[in-house]
Amino acid sequence: MKRHLVIATAAAAALLAGGTVTAVAVSGDGSGGSAPAAATVNGHGRPDVEDLQEARAARVTAAQAATAALRAVPGKASDLDLDVDRPGLVWDVDVLGDDGRWHEVTLDARTARVLSQRVDRGDDDDHARERATLVGARTSAVDAVRKAAAGHGTVTSVEWADDHGATPVWEVETVTSDGTEHQLLVDPRTGALRTVSARDADADHSADHDGGDD
Repeated sequence: MKRHLVIATAAAAALLAGGTVTAVAVSGDGSGGSAPAAATVNGHGRPDVEDLQEARAARVTAAQAATAALRAVPGKASDLDLDVDRPGLVWDVDVLGDDGRWHEVTLDARTARVLSQRVDRGDDDDHARERATLVGARTSAVDAVRKAAAGHGTVTSVEWADDHGATPVWEVETVTSDGTEHQLLVDPRTGALRTVSARDADADHSADHDGGDD
């Protein structure tokens, strides 16, 4: 359900030129900050200026965005994505509501104000496995954010993914202060964290910026 949008560098630059840039500090929940020089997660990842600009401009962390979305729609957060959209810099959050329906919530990345909220009318059969994982997960998307962000930079997206092995995982992307993008996987059942190889992470990065869609 995660939506990947191709973002022009000019748009990100214009965002910064507006004087709204705020460096993301390490928060108490571990959802922001910079990785140490000796970081071992995808240490050969390519610099990503756009993701770094967005991460620095956001005043709302991934964990805060998920919390705000769940206040608007009680349930379980599935995917989160920091992106530039027509309203500006936003967090898009997918939620499996307590009402049993899928909701898409868009929040201002500076204030956490809900900008839009709608019910996904898509075929629920496509999300049956995701629903089952969320219902049975001991480690939520917010837990995955906090675990993955500790020492690995600022979280820019979280996605439920079932293409990394036999069992689904939380796929978390972060960016460090030098613009290096990292990809980490968190087991929803055990909370165990593992890394993705540099080759796999770079391939996913290339697909996203070539207009690929999950």
